[in-house]
Amino acid sequence: MRILVTGAAGSVGAKLVQQLAQSDDVDGIVALDCLPVSASHPKVVAFQQDIREPIADILREQGVDAVVHLAFLLRPGHNREAAHRVNVGGTAQVLHDCRVVGVQRFVYLSSTTVYGARPGTEQPYTEESPVRPVRGFQYAEDKVATELMLKAFAADNPGACVTVLRGCTVMVPRCENFITQVFSRMALVRIAGADPQMQFIHLDDLLEALELCLLKPVSGVFNVTGEGTVARSEIARVAGRHPVALPAPLLAFITQVTWMLRLQSDSPACGLAMARWPWVASNEKLARETGFRPRYTSLEALMNSALAANSN
Repeated sequence: MRILVTGAAGSVGAKLVQQLAQSDDVDGIVALDCLPVSASHPKVVAFQQDIREPIADILREQGVDAVVHLAFLLRPGHNREAAHRVNVGGTAQVLHDCRVVGVQRFVYLSSTTVYGARPGTEQPYTEESPVRPVRGFQYAEDKVATELMLKAFAADNPGACVTVLRGCTVMVPRCENFITQVFSRMALVRIAGADPQMQFIHLDDLLEALELCLLKPVSGVFNVTGEGTVARSEIARVAGRHPVALPAPLLAFITQVTWMLRLQSDSPACGLAMARWPWVASNEKLARETGFRPRYTSLEALMNSALAANSN
């Protein structure tokens, strides 16, 4: 098998390329990213290219059998249209070229944020739960848009095996996301009266799930999470920080104003929903259909990331 990995310079993509290169079932890996990609292993061929540019020639010339699509802007920032062009437009380009060349195996990393976070919803979410991302939270909205394209691709190509993995927050040492940044902050601001349960998955577990879906393909949508949950207040304790509690309306006002003034580029106020209410998902379908079980619990994944951050 020859596999193309988009987003191969990212924290997940780079590790996946390394792991696949060690597999006897993989003959070659095509690593694609707009940033430079290391191709130190003889199985790896690297291409530095924007995901929005055609890749049909690469797919054809490299004899690609399967694609893992990881290229996605985690933090869109203030240029929403530019992020949309990368996240949604880039995915459309990859799918178009896979259709042209005839690539029949496609694995996509989506997110459990597509379910949204709001009070009064029955959880844990399953793959049959309604997809209702928080309005204005672009990361989740773009994930929903790309999932719809993948659904159409699968319907138009009955012989294709399309796997969508909806992952929770991935704990990667020295990777910046809205959780791991906590470990480098002097204080953690939280919403007064809110202490939602959260899920995390260790990078090693996510890599195992991605490789499993490549080598033993299964079609459909699957949640992939660590076992158990962690209260948001526990994050501050693990990080050794002292959270400052603010009323939700005040924190929303501060967040929106700082966003509009471009004093922060993490998220507008709508993103606070992800810190106010839970969005817990079940991984039972993946376990049932593939036998996959994460080696790390959510708490263990969180603590391992904290230890790595503190060691630096």
